[in-house]
Amino acid sequence: MSSRRRLIFRRPARSLIAAVAGVAVGCAPLLRAAESDPAPIAFEKLQQTVQAVFEKSRTAIVRIEAIDQHGHLSGTGFFICPSGTIFTSYTVGGESRDIFVTFEGQRYPAQRLVGDPRSGVAILKIDAETPFLTPGNSRQLTVGSPIIAIGYPMELALTPAFGTVGGFDLKYQGRYFATTHIRANVPVQRGEGGAPLLNGKGEVVGILISRLDSGSASFVLPIEAAEKVRKDFVRFHAVRPGWIGVHVKDLEEPVSGSTALVEDVIVDAPAEKVGLQRGDVLLQVGEHRITSLEDVLDASFFLSAEDDTQLRVVREGSERELTVTPIDHPNLMRPRLPVLGSTGETSAPALPNR
Repeated sequence: MSSRRRLIFRRPARSLIAAVAGVAVGCAPLLRAAESDPAPIAFEKLQQTVQAVFEKSRTAIVRIEAIDQHGHLSGTGFFICPSGTIFTSYTVGGESRDIFVTFEGQRYPAQRLVGDPRSGVAILKIDAETPFLTPGNSRQLTVGSPIIAIGYPMELALTPAFGTVGGFDLKYQGRYFATTHIRANVPVQRGEGGAPLLNGKGEVVGILISRLDSGSASFVLPIEAAEKVRKDFVRFHAVRPGWIGVHVKDLEEPVSGSTALVEDVIVDAPAEKVGLQRGDVLLQVGEHRITSLEDVLDASFFLSAEDDTQLRVVREGSERELTVTPIDHPNLMRPRLPVLGSTGETSAPALPNR
């Protein structure tokens, strides 16, 4: 019986050896395929890109500390010119006091130049020569574009975070932003308010302004909107939202690709003075192509008082161009949405800074 048992164990052993050999031969093509799989190479290149952007940008990104009515807060900002001018979020620098910026291991007192709750951005300045980040073009981003945020989370060291563009939104929880925001699938933590959002070239495409779903993603103000605020300050030493006085409603069928119908023109408003009429269909406002009511609201953010703006409309089947000069928004009751030159509002949760 002992002999038979040995025989029973020996025979399967020979079969197992043959089977393993067969599997090994059969897996050889799979092993070769794994060795040639481009995925590890792609991830290595991604890692190299994130690290390169981080190293290129880190010296121009600063920690910001301040005091507000709730106590101590901390956030992130970045230099936008060599004379020490900084972009950050309104929640960090818009209403706070005793603002200090840590740059190259030193703490500098910062002056607030602009706090604009409409856009959610603040502009600060320190007395120093500084490196700076280069603005990019957020309009080149698409859903799925890779993006990198760099900030100071939870008062820790400067940290990069990689993600993708999730969308472009003008409305959240039933309320409108002042302009279209980038929805970034980048996790955000306390202290990262005001951090720059960068493309693969290390160019700034936006500023982290508010958060989504307890910090799993964020809303980002496009850099063009922040630059609009800065340029207003450079020209006028104030933010000057423009207003031309036009009510717009939705058409059921588009005309020349647009459903934005001029419903009413306010008496003595700039639009009336240049000949804009009820029944005109808006096709373009400044550099912004108009196809819908939401495009009108988005374009209105970029109007500045005293800044000549080109309008293109369709009237009775033919296109016309008009040049209008917006004025400062009058202190009127908030008109029904959208109105060309309206203020806009947002209800997105602010990024945590304490």
